[in-house]
Amino acid sequence: MTDPRIKNIVIVGGGTAGWMAAAALAKVLGPDCAIRLVESEEIGIVGVGEATVPHLKLFNNLLEIDEIAFIKATRGTFKLGIQFNDWGRLGDSYIHGFGTIGHDVGLLPFHQYWIKARHAGVASDIGAYSLNTVAAPRGKFMVSATDVPATSPLANIAYAYHFDAGLYARYLRGYSEQRGVRRTEGKIARTVLQADTGFVEAVILESGERIEGELFIDCSGFRGLLIEQALHTGYTDFTHWLPCDRALAVPSENTGPPTPYTRSTARSAGWQWRIPLQHRTGNGYVYSSAHISDDEATATLLANLDGRPLAEPRPLRFTTGMRKKFWNRNVVALGLSSGFMEPLESTSIYLIQSGIAKLLQLFPQRDFSPVLIDRYNAQSEFEFERIRDFLILHYCATERDDSAFWNYCRTMPIPSSLQENIRLFRDSGRFFRHAEEMFASVSWVQVMLGQHVMPRSYHPLVDQMPAQELKAFMASVGQVVASCVDAMPPHQAFIDRHCAAPDLHS
Repeated sequence: MTDPRIKNIVIVGGGTAGWMAAAALAKVLGPDCAIRLVESEEIGIVGVGEATVPHLKLFNNLLEIDEIAFIKATRGTFKLGIQFNDWGRLGDSYIHGFGTIGHDVGLLPFHQYWIKARHAGVASDIGAYSLNTVAAPRGKFMVSATDVPATSPLANIAYAYHFDAGLYARYLRGYSEQRGVRRTEGKIARTVLQADTGFVEAVILESGERIEGELFIDCSGFRGLLIEQALHTGYTDFTHWLPCDRALAVPSENTGPPTPYTRSTARSAGWQWRIPLQHRTGNGYVYSSAHISDDEATATLLANLDGRPLAEPRPLRFTTGMRKKFWNRNVVALGLSSGFMEPLESTSIYLIQSGIAKLLQLFPQRDFSPVLIDRYNAQSEFEFERIRDFLILHYCATERDDSAFWNYCRTMPIPSSLQENIRLFRDSGRFFRHAEEMFASVSWVQVMLGQHVMPRSYHPLVDQMPAQELKAFMASVGQVVASCVDAMPPHQAFIDRHCAAPDLHS
């Protein structure tokens, strides 16, 4: 009887997606499976986002990567959330912080009590009740403390990372090669399909070398070498909802201690990111080419850097959307080859991680059961669409009318799924998370409130708490958060003490 297990995996393309896939597959599948990664040094890596969400800790934990070694190797810093400036109105600023807001009471989330207190004039801005949103602008950071009560906000601090994506890929390459992954330098000239099934049989390099596999992972970037060029899978375009289609990326000198948050500033035709690392700051302008020229976008970006640019701005073009199938025949697309979500909420690396996790959960045998493939595609489509809706929320929930771009965003038709979420929240502050969608209630609540989607009312069970008790409850939660933040060290001091990267010139 022949062994039904897959024994030969080929990963096409390196970068963050390729090496994350290689590392995870090598770790989980072990030496029984041969894994080969084909990449070319000549083909540049996009590396749009260098910011992550807290889920990456789970991926690194799966690989048993030491957090301190990882931060040093990638010249990383820590991230408590994202600061959004000028999104709802010019002059606005709010933070979408990770972690929790206040603490729940009975069946209801904290923000339900906050809505009533806010209407009554006895509550501060919602951010005052979250450790992350208070600590971030004050430049404070620490990991969860083990010597405090479990109920303390300091006992469970949610955080993510900023890092150099190129260095992360290099780090994972070393990890993967130690576990038997074989790297081949070269460009793929053509793809060979099986005549009877249409499955990919092999890729042929420009050198003439033929590389066969049973399962192919397409990490070839926007080109989608296997998923699109070979298998013609098709693409669903989201540009009518997310109109930005270009980006410029440029590193700049650090001008002070790194902030423990990513900054996103809305501009006249898109938005600008700022991601502080230990050795430099990453910047970029994501914009709509229908509303601003490339030259104007470049001038806007360079005029709004904190420090001196360290290179020429690098242009990127993209179409926001997703493949019609993420897994087609024996090819699974990861990273940019699977689709593109602009880096507004740092979801790019998360989507790679999520794709790998789903592949491992639904890992096939050599017969490639369509049941597994269909479930993988359904879950991936659901995830992309829910993230899409969350990103659209930032654009459509605006009151800005100072440019053609914002007038379009404010008035454009939006997906019915997002329309329903906004209607429900505006009615009485309620939000229901569907299945395993990435962004939980606390994220939606912060962005909606940050952009002036204020509920008219609240859950009737809130009225069970007397008015004086509600006022005291708000004051108490705010006070606990403030005193916890006072006790936290500065972000730079935490890095200096635990995980400063070796000197660049040593």
